[in-house]
Amino acid sequence: MLDIKYLVDNEIEVKENLKLRGFDINVIDAVLSLNQKRKELTTEVEKIKAQVNQLSRKVGELKKAKENADELMKEVQELKAKSKDNENTLNQINIEQKDLLLTVPNLVNKETTPVGADENENVEFKKWGEPRNFDFKVLDHADLGEKLGMLDFETAAKITGARFAIYKKGLARLERALANFMLDHHLEKGFEEVIPPFIVHERALVGTGNLPKFGDQLFKLEGNEWFLIPTAEVPVTNFQREKILNSDEFPFKYTAYTPCFRSEAGSHGKDVKGLIRMHQFNKVEMVCITKPDQSRKIHEEMVQSSCEILEKLQLPYRAVNLCTGDIGFASEATVDLEVWIPSQEKYREIASISNCGAFQARRAMIRFRNSDGKPEFAHTLNGSGLAVGRTLLAIMENYQQEDGSILIPEALLPYMGGLKELKA
Repeated sequence: MLDIKYLVDNEIEVKENLKLRGFDINVIDAVLSLNQKRKELTTEVEKIKAQVNQLSRKVGELKKAKENADELMKEVQELKAKSKDNENTLNQINIEQKDLLLTVPNLVNKETTPVGADENENVEFKKWGEPRNFDFKVLDHADLGEKLGMLDFETAAKITGARFAIYKKGLARLERALANFMLDHHLEKGFEEVIPPFIVHERALVGTGNLPKFGDQLFKLEGNEWFLIPTAEVPVTNFQREKILNSDEFPFKYTAYTPCFRSEAGSHGKDVKGLIRMHQFNKVEMVCITKPDQSRKIHEEMVQSSCEILEKLQLPYRAVNLCTGDIGFASEATVDLEVWIPSQEKYREIASISNCGAFQARRAMIRFRNSDGKPEFAHTLNGSGLAVGRTLLAIMENYQQEDGSILIPEALLPYMGGLKELKA
């Protein structure tokens, strides 16, 4: 959430920044209008309170002198009633202003975020590995998995519905191996492994910026305020909510392996086949909570950690800085890693790693005492390290053989119990 004081003091700058995202700045005008009403009404409330106090003293003096104070007492009661009405109105204005502010995205970091309208204007800054030249017809991962008898979409659809899958045999083991491999890698980088709840209260989703804007992307548990997590970012970022931390505790660096649940509203017709766009998938996530002067460096370290996983797996990829028209709601700077998918002959997103600045911390009230001893908002970061299902499908396609078998990357062999390839 944006700081209302910063917004008031820097109205033009904020509007120009949000225009780069394509955000409707009329919302900012509405916020500022409410803020002006709030200030005027607050002044009025304080003025009436002062009048009440002054008159109440006179009432006391009159009663002490045994004189009639009925008129003054009546005036005091009328002022108190007016003050109560004003306070109710003020409370409603505060709620409306906060509700509007919760819909306003983060300001982009102009130093690291390129200006652009959509994903076509993201800026590539790194490319690693050469896509393999196949001398046979390449199959996509869905066909490969079904031919191996290790991916079952049909039965999953009978059990639950579309966009679910059953992993079997060696492919199930490969998914588990990937998760363990990724976690071990991040542990070596100084991350602390955690297992968070997979169900969260709506306040946790407000804290990370998933609510209220992205409610249609979530699975809500009927009859209460609980939701299935869309990513481990939500519970783990909220580990430090509503706390004032000591500055020497930073940085907090967490990694978590969890299932993720997304409704994929509005994505009908996109990636219907296969594992790319599922309602349920597994992911290893990184979450960091830092002091403001640490966050840019830690963002770079998080990107590097995920890059190294792809390099260890020998999967060709590219890294791009997301432009202003493609960056996420809560992010001020985001790097996406895209892995080469042979059947599609293009790079597809496998990790998104973001610095959210103080945006989430202000919503979740994550603070620390600075060098002056005053509370200051921390910075939060999150990123895929990596999406396990998408990494698995990238391995299936890049390591496929002419007979339909799939070789296991060397880095994963210690996790596969002697299994070196998947074959029917």
